[in-house]
Amino acid sequence: MSLKSFSEYLSFEKKYSPHTILAYIKDVQEFQDFLDDNHDSIDIFKAKYSEIRQWIVELVNTGILNRSINRKISSLNGYYKFCLKVEIISSNPLNQHKALKVGKSVQLPFSEHELKDVIENSITVNDFESARNRLIIELFYATGIRRIELVNIKISDIDFSSKILKVLGKRNKERYIPLINPVISTIKEYLKYRQELSEIRDSEILLLTIKGLKIYEMLVYRIINKYFSIASSKAKCSPHVLRHSFATHLLNQGADLNAVKELLGHTSLAATQVYTHNSIDELKKVYANAHPRNKG
Repeated sequence: MSLKSFSEYLSFEKKYSPHTILAYIKDVQEFQDFLDDNHDSIDIFKAKYSEIRQWIVELVNTGILNRSINRKISSLNGYYKFCLKVEIISSNPLNQHKALKVGKSVQLPFSEHELKDVIENSITVNDFESARNRLIIELFYATGIRRIELVNIKISDIDFSSKILKVLGKRNKERYIPLINPVISTIKEYLKYRQELSEIRDSEILLLTIKGLKIYEMLVYRIINKYFSIASSKAKCSPHVLRHSFATHLLNQGADLNAVKELLGHTSLAATQVYTHNSIDELKKVYANAHPRNKG
């Protein structure tokens, strides 16, 4: 199976960006080059996990970060899954592979100033796509929902009279999130542009592409990255950082941890506590400025 077929699969079925597809193809080709140089040009379809492990060892020895190695192996795994799907191979040699350990990096949320700048200054709403993009950003920041939850929102999930959004989360668990007035207004503005689309195929879905189809996760990522990579110097500008910002800003303003847990759809309080490190930093500043013993 040629890499061209894999590339077309990533483009048309997975809807990956050209940059991501190029990275996938490069990683797979790199492993084939390793096989050519070290294993008598064994075909990539016949490679066993032992050969893949040798490649991993070589990558480690060259000083490549574990995170980058994991990305390469993820690309290769995606290729093998594709080959399995089209029945080129009967088993995936990476089926039992465990990713290399990487150090946990602190994910910084967007600042309130950065959010305000994007929402108020970076998007001029004058057509369907600009109205949709603004709504996507406002929904993420006002509700803290996950990317997959956002793309699955139906118009019927919004109760305009009660200002409540019904969200279907992990394990099909429903939760209800209040909607603030500015978001309600943005939804109504978007719906006006939405009804002007020449064709709407997925009529029950709230967020659509310009072709009237249900929006997909990769497009959502590109939209967030487009606006925030300009307004922010953060290394990562993704929908999850907006979810992170939602939780952190609420906690900074004194919101109860359990309440934030419910809004995020976490089953465990421990999962919510990862968002508190920035809140503790904010608390330290308040404490330093307000405590009588810290005066003078």
